[in-house]
Amino acid sequence: MRDVEVAAAAARAAADVLVELRAGGLTGRALGDAGDAAAQEAIAGVLAVHRPDDVVFSEEAADDRSRLEAGRVWIVDPLDGTREYGETDRSDFAVHVALWGAGTLTAAAVALPAAGEVLVTDPAPALPAAVARAPRIAVSRTRPPAQADAAAAAVGGELVPLGSAGYKVTAVVRGEVDAYVHAGGMYQWDSAAPVAVALAAGLTALRLDGSPLRYNEPDPSLPDLLVCRPELAADLLAAVRGTT
Repeated sequence: MRDVEVAAAAARAAADVLVELRAGGLTGRALGDAGDAAAQEAIAGVLAVHRPDDVVFSEEAADDRSRLEAGRVWIVDPLDGTREYGETDRSDFAVHVALWGAGTLTAAAVALPAAGEVLVTDPAPALPAAVARAPRIAVSRTRPPAQADAAAAAVGGELVPLGSAGYKVTAVVRGEVDAYVHAGGMYQWDSAAPVAVALAAGLTALRLDGSPLRYNEPDPSLPDLLVCRPELAADLLAAVRGTT
């Protein structure tokens, strides 16, 4: 199996257990906790079979610091959007599986369990054509940042509250929104796989200061990002830089 196929298999395995578990009657925090654990086990099982010598860097496991010297590191968020998953009427949660090597993200898959869909880096998703409407900018449904207000003002756009980071990035990939602005806290596993898919699709993905998003860094924090259609990048980046 190619690396991207392993990523997709792991993401799909987690998505399957999440869908099954959600049908079992649990809700809220109990469902979220059970989902985190079950999805982590599913992904770890796939990687143990197909890539047993690689290091895994996951939100739901202890940080194996050998990753900093390793040539291949899987960056995983078994359930991105635990809160949304626990609210059984919501679909805006995701599963992230990305492979890092030689200083860059080399393969990734993002599963959207509620939609039964897995987006991968190869073949990359086709970016939909731009729509003649005010730009839509995805933001956190619980803590939208001031930078997003500035971005919306710069392009005459509207803010769209959504759940998990991965779902918001894939909403840009799928053409449901045109950009995603986040500030105020995030970790490498929150964005690695969706950013890899977004870049493969031809989107722009950067830190809010315009610097590259870097992964497998010693500090797991990666607190902000901008993902957008390339034609909006210059205006949005200028706007969010002006608020920092």
